[in-house]
Amino acid sequence: MTFAMHNRVAIFSILVFVIISCEGTSGSHHHHHHLKSLHFSLYQHETINKTGYIIVNGVEGGAGVTQTTTPFGTLFVFQDPLTATANRSSKLVGTSEGTSITSSFDGLQSISIATLTLHLKNHKGSVSIVGGTNNIKPSDHPIVGGTGDFLFVQGYVTSSPVDLKGLTVTYKIEFHIYWPPYATQAS
Repeated sequence: MTFAMHNRVAIFSILVFVIISCEGTSGSHHHHHHLKSLHFSLYQHETINKTGYIIVNGVEGGAGVTQTTTPFGTLFVFQDPLTATANRSSKLVGTSEGTSITSSFDGLQSISIATLTLHLKNHKGSVSIVGGTNNIKPSDHPIVGGTGDFLFVQGYVTSSPVDLKGLTVTYKIEFHIYWPPYATQAS
């Protein structure tokens, strides 16, 4: 009888240990589902020879310079306003500054690096992005860093053309920002 009793106590102890271990594991896993996040859209307005400039002309013979194309190898720099709506005269809430290098022979693709500095109501700082950009289709860019209230953020930014006609072109910039559990905000 005592041997059977010891077996029951041992089995009960093992079950309690397994239940506690599983609770601890599911608790930390559950914590990852509660990341603080922020999702919003702004509009970038780029005007050739005013907020964006060709620094190095690309290879001749390919695509020409238009509102949507630049020749292969073209180095382009920009410091564009970010506004709350697609209307250029709407509230200024930040700037997008960076560079791109045309990486396709049709002139529609480039490798882009940018810092998006934001002055929002509850958040101030910047996010840095890098990635491939298609000038006429939506493009996702991973967030590779941040400053201020965006320190340690992760996520991505989607850039989509809105208006590609005229002197100023407009892009919708959708932000998908996530703070990991170890990040604390300065605000």
